[in-house]
Amino acid sequence: MIEALEDPEPEAVIYHASPEGIATITLNRASRRNAVDGRTARKLYDAFHLYEEDPTQKVCVFHGANGTFCAGADLQAFATTSLDDSQHFGDVQGRNIAPMGPSRMRIKKPVISAVSGYAVAGGLELSLLGDMRVVEEDAVFGVFCRRFGVPLIDGGTVRLQAIIGLGRAMDMILTGRPVSATEAYTMGLANRVVPKGTAVKEAVKIAEQLLKFPQLCMNKDRRSAYYAAFEAESFEDAMTYEFANGKEVLSKESLDGAKRFAGGLGRSGSFEKL
Repeated sequence: MIEALEDPEPEAVIYHASPEGIATITLNRASRRNAVDGRTARKLYDAFHLYEEDPTQKVCVFHGANGTFCAGADLQAFATTSLDDSQHFGDVQGRNIAPMGPSRMRIKKPVISAVSGYAVAGGLELSLLGDMRVVEEDAVFGVFCRRFGVPLIDGGTVRLQAIIGLGRAMDMILTGRPVSATEAYTMGLANRVVPKGTAVKEAVKIAEQLLKFPQLCMNKDRRSAYYAAFEAESFEDAMTYEFANGKEVLSKESLDGAKRFAGGLGRSGSFEKL
């Protein structure tokens, strides 16, 4: 009988499902500044699948423990392997596992990345999984892998330019330079800049706000936005998809919402008592 090898880092990725419906996924490799090796990539991939498949969890907060979001791929581990050793460098069709884990996935429900410290190289790419990024004031983004000839193969060339525009993305991709939280905010890479140590708290506050909204409508609008960004063949195609995708919401949530508004809720732009 062959005994299974003991996992040397059982809590490298921590998944927590809350009673409120806010899941958290935490990278937790302090000795490697949350850099991702093959085993950790698998754990991240599995954690995001857990979130997607759990109907009780509506929003996910994704962050790194120990003051760092993610320093990218674990190059110390990679330096001792052969490209033939890893399945991650094979077929990239669909939602299969990538070198950093879940980076080939388009997550089906909202994700908020809470960024502290460094989000660089593959860590930058992982942060782009979020629909938005809450960034601490001393955080740093960058394509630091530029220095070592490691390409962006976890969605960086795809997602980054869609979020901040081609010109700014090319600046980051070609130079690899560090980008501060303030500059990231001006680019649109950071959605909120918060004091050091508070990114997760702020991300949870946003998640709590999202829980209050009619979920079908919110997720349909989210899906239409991603379709327009990455899949639509034309303006007309995007507009057609938007209507077809959102049509079922009218009877399931919109009519009730209109009645609540007519009854006095939400006047003058209020978000209270929703």
